[in-house]
Amino acid sequence: MNVLGIDIGGTGMKGALVNAITGEMITKRFRIPTPKSRKPEEMAKVFKKIVEHFEYNGPVGVGFPTIIKHGVCMATGNLHKDWLGVNAKALFSDACKLPVTVINDADAAGYAVMNYGIGKGKQGLVMMLTIGTGLGSGAFFNGELLPNFELGQIPYKKYKKIEEYASNSAKERDGLSYKDWGKRFNKFLELVEIITCPDLIILGGGSSKDFEAYKKQIKIKTPVLPAELGNHAGIIGAAAAALHEAPKD
Repeated sequence: MNVLGIDIGGTGMKGALVNAITGEMITKRFRIPTPKSRKPEEMAKVFKKIVEHFEYNGPVGVGFPTIIKHGVCMATGNLHKDWLGVNAKALFSDACKLPVTVINDADAAGYAVMNYGIGKGKQGLVMMLTIGTGLGSGAFFNGELLPNFELGQIPYKKYKKIEEYASNSAKERDGLSYKDWGKRFNKFLELVEIITCPDLIILGGGSSKDFEAYKKQIKIKTPVLPAELGNHAGIIGAAAAALHEAPKD
């Protein structure tokens, strides 16, 4: 079965059709910039355009960049404050008139990697960290998702949250080389290691593809691996989640 997965980020909203059995993207990724306002109504309009682009009629999976509980946004993340308390599942379903499943974006990326990628079959506690506008985190224990870990929200020094210090957007904002940014990112990894004591850390998001450029700056004891699915993991995992949540006949 082919399912539409949509990965929503602070700078871009992108989707593709995915073979939910193999995890293979069967279309090219279609991307539209996230509206500058990052408000619910405007983002719902872009969401609808992505669905219409694929002329799709079926369940839609969405990876969303904040805490999601039963389809409702429990925090705003890097989006507009108006998202707080919004039922994203209902908003997007109404926009496209299709059944929609919404999960945290890092959970979606982790779901893809644990089902189709380098995390498949891994036991113990595996942390999936996504590096983008913010820092997302998904936790899996013996392959089962533990939803809504938000380790990027940990306060750090003068920063309200550590993702303001060590995300890809922080790297771009401060004009850092990968070497200098890698040192910052390692500080985040140190906190992840202390708090969760994981067996494995997998990196996803845009910066995961450049892992070799900052690998030497990572000094923690826990094994750290880049996700083989790269920046498409959010789309693939969202599609798989939609199939998993779809009503069974």
